[in-house]
Amino acid sequence: MKKTLFLTLILVSVLVFLIRYSGPAAELILGIKARSGISIISDPEGAVVFMESKEVGKTPYEDKNLDVKEYNVKLEKDGVSWQGKIKLTPKTLTIVNRDLAKSQASQSGEILTLERGKGMTVISNPSDSEVEVDGKIYGKTPINIDVAAGEHTIVISHTSYLKRSIRANLPENFNLTISADLALSEADLTSVSAPVITQTPEVEVIDTPTGFLRVRDKASTAGKEITRVNVGDTLILLEELSGWMRVRLSNGTEGFVSSTYVSKK
Repeated sequence: MKKTLFLTLILVSVLVFLIRYSGPAAELILGIKARSGISIISDPEGAVVFMESKEVGKTPYEDKNLDVKEYNVKLEKDGVSWQGKIKLTPKTLTIVNRDLAKSQASQSGEILTLERGKGMTVISNPSDSEVEVDGKIYGKTPINIDVAAGEHTIVISHTSYLKRSIRANLPENFNLTISADLALSEADLTSVSAPVITQTPEVEVIDTPTGFLRVRDKASTAGKEITRVNVGDTLILLEELSGWMRVRLSNGTEGFVSSTYVSKK
C-alpha cells in the first residue's frame, strides 16, 4: 500500500561566522585555533544528539565552539536512530537535517557544508538524481553547479523517491556542498536497505614517481599545471572522467588529477 507523499520544503540558512581570532596569524601568535560549528535539526524534534558517543543535547541542537575535525554524530528518538561522520570546516556552520523513520529506506535528510570556493556541489543517495536550482534543471548527481551567491531553492528528485527541496543561502566566495538522502516513495519498498551518505566523496593522493602530483586546468597531460599536491593529501572528488578526476583542494582551487595516483577514501 502506497503512502500519501508530500514534497518536503526545508528552509535552511547556511551561515558563515568568525569565531575568536581564527586566522592563521592569530593561531601562530596567540595560540588560538580556528573553531567551527554544527547545527542539527530533526523531524520529529527532541532527538537525543550524541557526538563522539557522548550525549550533548537534543534537537534542535547547535554548538559554534567546536574543534575543526571529523565527528561521529548519532541521533536517537523512540527507538529510531541515524548516524554518520560529519567533517567540520573552519569558521563555518555545518547544517545537518534528518527526517527520522523506523525503516532506513524511509529516512531522508541532508548535510550542508561550506568551504572556500564558489558555486554548489550536490551529491545524493541514490546517485543520478536530477538537480534543479531556482527552476532550472542542471543535470544529475554528483554535480558541480556554477551559481551566484545569494538565496537559492534546490530540488533533488529521482524515480520512485520523494523529492527533496532545500532553500539555502550561498555566501560570496564559498562553495556549498549538499549531501542529500532521498526516501523511497513506496511503503512496500521500505525493507530495502539504503546506505546513508555521511560526507562529500574524497580521494587521497598516493605514491607518485615525483613525490608530488600535478593539478592541471584540463583532463590532459597537455593541460597547464595549476598547482601541486603532496602524497597523503585529501582532495574533494567532483567528477570522474576517463583516466582523470576533477577535484577541489582545501583552499578552494579546482582542477584535474590523474586517477592513477589517487585512491577513493
